[in-house]
This record gives sequence, structure tokens and C-alpha cells, in this order.
Amino acid sequence: MENRQIVVAELPKDELTSDHFAMRGVPMPVPGPGEVLLRTVLMSIDAANRSWMKGATYREAVNAGDPMPTYAVCEVVQSNSPKLNKGDLVAAESIWADYATCPAHKAQKLPDVRPVSNLLSVYGIAGKTAFHGLIGVGRPIAGETVLVSAAAGSVGGYVGQIAKALGCRVVGIAGGAEKCAWAVETLGFDACVDYRDPKMFKALKAACPDGVDVYFDNVGGTILETALFLMNERGRIVCCGAISQYDTAAPTGPRNLPGLVVVKRLRMEGFIVMDFADRDAMALRALRTWVESGRIKVFEDIVEGLENAPEALIGLLAGDNKGKRMVRVGPDP
Repeated sequence: MENRQIVVAELPKDELTSDHFAMRGVPMPVPGPGEVLLRTVLMSIDAANRSWMKGATYREAVNAGDPMPTYAVCEVVQSNSPKLNKGDLVAAESIWADYATCPAHKAQKLPDVRPVSNLLSVYGIAGKTAFHGLIGVGRPIAGETVLVSAAAGSVGGYVGQIAKALGCRVVGIAGGAEKCAWAVETLGFDACVDYRDPKMFKALKAACPDGVDVYFDNVGGTILETALFLMNERGRIVCCGAISQYDTAAPTGPRNLPGLVVVKRLRMEGFIVMDFADRDAMALRALRTWVESGRIKVFEDIVEGLENAPEALIGLLAGDNKGKRMVRVGPDP
């Protein structure tokens, strides 16, 4: 039996295209001692996938010829470890492939949640990133103003809804009038500003008449630069990602650092969701409570087929998704 795998054929120097990837057939992987054989069910598609192709970050760089790494929900089809059994549903660092092996201790057994896709979205990497970044780093208080970029994206949409559940005023930044309207009318944001608007700063200032207390940044660059001018004293900037900077050979950063950080006594802090793994149970308890009470609405963008993973990532970088983007590789167990 052959296994399909998508590799990085060539590292991009600028904008990512489908030519940077190649599908190849490889022998079925065989799990060694203490390992499990995993059948991929759903793969997470994240802007971080692109950043890994630019060099080492919090993980090793992805090089030409490497299978594309991913976070995935998988079914155990063979186990050489007492930690996991055949048929278990797990989350694991995996690759773009139909099947992969993994040390059993690095695969996290998942609860029987339906639909399974929720384990990648609201109860998975997207929801936990939103919760830990906003609560653990931003520390909002009811009545404060929370600004979030990529507001219609997988993380930003949950950040806004969590902030509303906590009693904050929530303003989003998104691309296009349709996405902005969706954030307000469907997700419950108080306002949302189109970053393509040439008068974006004026629009943001009007949407945040009392300034910004917490800015959750998913994009970096000029939008981060603009947000800094709106921050209140002792404001907090949560640095989650910089999607505007990943797909270019000439990234730009905010030009008003460190001046505004000093003058306004701002706290700017980056984080990785794994930093808060010891608080995941708390996050899941809160997220489930808000979902069950209707305070959080779940939206998912599922692309069918392993072969479509490259286009799914390219589209994500272009902002054509609403909610958590993932690729379905195989059926739910």
C-alpha cells in the first residue's frame, strides 16, 4: 500500500505558489517500538506553516524536500505502545500525508467530541490560542476596549467572541466590507474596520472613542504600527502572529517602536499556545461553557482532499477564509 505525502519542492523567496509543493508516493510508514501509526483525519492550516519556511522559529526550519509539517487530528491504526490503542483519536504534530508515525508519548488522546472538526477549531489550536493569548497575556477587564486584527480568521473570531463574553467592547480589523459586516452581524463585534480603507486610522479612531486597552495582533506590519497610536496608557499588545510579513522577502515592522511603548508604558508580549499547555483544561472548560450557552459561535472552513492542502494554505495567506481553516484528508472514525 502506498502513502501520499506532500513535500516542499522548493523554498519560496517571495509569494507562496502551488509550484513550491509536490505530491509524492512513498512506502507506508512502519511504527517502531513505542510508536503509533496514524491515519490523518483533519490537518490544521495556519499562517505559521508559511513562517516555518522562512527559517527556524520556535521549531526547526522547513527545508526543500521535507514533508510539510502540520498539526493534525488522527486515528491510531496500529500501536506499539500501551499508552494508546487502535481506534484512539489523537492530536499530534504530523505531516501533510495520508499516514504518518509518531512516538506515542507525543500524541495527545482526544475526547469523543462531535463533530470531530471542533477538536481543531474551537476546542483545538484556534480556540486555545485565542483563549490563552487574550486571557493569559492580554488580561482584559470588563468595560475595556479590545481590538483584534484578522477578525474573521480562525483565531481572531474567537478572540472577539471571548472578549464580548467577558464584557468588553470589541473592535475588529478585517479585509473587505463583507468580512467586516460578518464580524459584526454574526460574531457580535461592536465594530469592524476594513484594513484596505485608505482612511483606516480615522475609522479605527472613530470605532474606539475611548482608545484601545488590549490589541490582539495577528498581522504585524503597518496595522500593528497603526494600532500602537490608539493604545491607552498601560495597554497590552498580544503578539500572536504576523501574517502580513510571512509571504514577502521584504518584511516591514512598526516604525514607532520603542517610542510609543515607552511613552504609553505599554506591554507587548509574544506567545506560543504551547506555553500555556498546563492551563488547557481551564481553557476547554470555559470554551465549552460559552459554546453551550451560545456566547461563542463556531465557524469552520474545511477544504476537502490532501491534494488541495497547498491551495488551502495559499488561500489562507490571501485571507479568503472565514473561521478555522483545515483540510479533510480522511473520514471521521
